[in-house]
Amino acid sequence: MSGTAKDSRPAFLPVSRADMEARGWSELDFLFVTGDAYVDHPSFAMALIGRLLERRGWRVGIAAQPDWRNREDFLVMGRPRLGVLVGAGNLDSMLGKLTAGRKARRTDAYSPGGAAGRRPDRATIVYCQKIREIWGDIPLIIGGVEASLRRFAHYDYWSDSLRRSILIDSQADLLVYGMGELQIAEIARLLDEGYPAEAIREVRGTCCVAGGTEHLEAFVELPSWEDLDPGAPSGTPEKARRAFAAMFRAIAPEQDPIRGKPLVQRYGAGGQGARGKFLVQLPPARPLSEAEMDELYELPYTREWHPMYDAAGGVPALSEVKWSVTGHRGCFGSCAFCAIHAHQGRIVQARSHDSVLREIGLLTRMKGFKGYIHDIGGPTANFRRPACPDQLRRGACKHRECLFPEPCGRLDTSHADFLALLRKARAVKGVKKVFVRSGLRYDYLMADGERGREFLTELCRHHVSGQLKVAPEHASAAVLRVMRKGDIGLYRKFAGLYRKINEKLGMRQYLVPYFMTSHPGAGLAEAVELAQFAAELGFCPEQAQDFIPTPGSLSTCMYYTGTDPFTGEAVTVVRGDRERRMQRALLQHRMPKNHALAREALLKAGRKDLIGRGAGKLIP
Repeated sequence: MSGTAKDSRPAFLPVSRADMEARGWSELDFLFVTGDAYVDHPSFAMALIGRLLERRGWRVGIAAQPDWRNREDFLVMGRPRLGVLVGAGNLDSMLGKLTAGRKARRTDAYSPGGAAGRRPDRATIVYCQKIREIWGDIPLIIGGVEASLRRFAHYDYWSDSLRRSILIDSQADLLVYGMGELQIAEIARLLDEGYPAEAIREVRGTCCVAGGTEHLEAFVELPSWEDLDPGAPSGTPEKARRAFAAMFRAIAPEQDPIRGKPLVQRYGAGGQGARGKFLVQLPPARPLSEAEMDELYELPYTREWHPMYDAAGGVPALSEVKWSVTGHRGCFGSCAFCAIHAHQGRIVQARSHDSVLREIGLLTRMKGFKGYIHDIGGPTANFRRPACPDQLRRGACKHRECLFPEPCGRLDTSHADFLALLRKARAVKGVKKVFVRSGLRYDYLMADGERGREFLTELCRHHVSGQLKVAPEHASAAVLRVMRKGDIGLYRKFAGLYRKINEKLGMRQYLVPYFMTSHPGAGLAEAVELAQFAAELGFCPEQAQDFIPTPGSLSTCMYYTGTDPFTGEAVTVVRGDRERRMQRALLQHRMPKNHALAREALLKAGRKDLIGRGAGKLIP
């Protein structure tokens, strides 16, 4: 099917019956329902998946931020022939709505004009309920970050409770976890060949609800919902926490496309909406090849928000990515608080240099381009290759990390490929400057020795826009161990090297560290340690990042259970809003508005010695 207008420029995917008629369509094959405004750019899920299905020959329409309180927005383009795809958007809908203090956010970058309130709470579930109300048993597939990270029973910070798998609560037929392109294309093919949705049970990277496990040759059984539910007849909060830790410990090593086993979680028979007894997760989808990555990111995107948002001023989130290029996906950093490795995987998948350069060339010809590529990167800019050759043969290591507590001896630390790409990118005609803004792992860079120093020198000379942002996250050794991050001493060495290189180059460029407060492991004593480190740096962040326990991460497991699931050791957890505010005030102690709360925190921590004037004091 053609996805371009008569003048050969890309056309937006249909959002109305008029759009369908303009293409000569009487019906859709798939309706994509999304909690985000429609932006036809590869950083937005509805565009990435929609364009891929279009390339494969299916007719796709977009229902962006439909009004869930009525049926009209869902019915505009009629009943789709093959099924409905549902995603909450680029963020979990609760994270997009509420802050760490559970207060409503004032803006939403993924909505027209940045307006808040354009999607419902738990958007995936609400959209699915409306679709079932309208079209009954139509094939219904959920995916995206919200579905992916809530695919098992999970702790929900917003309600401070455990919730069942989102697949069961949404009453969808299939859940696609991970980035989803391979899965969606295969599911579409099977549906088009006449397979009923309930018969699609062999697509890797998906979850389903089954009545038994006879179709599985080997699997790992997780603690059941009844084991996890503290409100079950034999349940207790302590029993539930132990079971949750055991569940996380069992899930983590199987999230590998090469050696992972199916996972099964039992739910009580007859539970509302269960339609079966077992949640079944098949092993992750294989990593995309370089050719597949190239094709995906070079589909005919308009790279604009839909014109229906012009009157509202557009969609703010586009400004963050419009002049940036995604070079790769996946992350082997495995920070405890981050779920990227659980969604994109630990095996890095990269585009070819030629593909990236073609995209840069396209950007230079777009209206509004001023000569600056804002970023070439991914989850971590300098992870452009798999951590080691073994990952592609045997999968990521089951019981060890690539960088924590020390870089693995088999880690491929070479920055040569990334450096070569940056050199080519800045030579593209029409490009004045190419920046790297998606963040660097300085521990990985430092592990590359003299080659890393060469890379950093060239980065400083050509690719830093006055500030380089890195994320040590904390200064306390105890907290960094819980975070699965390296010692703060390495940050000091990196900062010193960065300073020396810039001095040698005659450039005034600054290092901006990101820190996180209230992470598991951080009590007031550790918060004071972080504040002292920030004072040593002469640094006071305008905004402090509070830890938010989002579903799927190791840190969230520790927050809920109070223990490290792999060691059984107790972990300090801050739950009250007052202490959270104290930790934030300590980090931002230079701000006069925070003095009273920081003083209270210091007194509570027994650190009266840090109050006063003079060297080493934090507040007057």
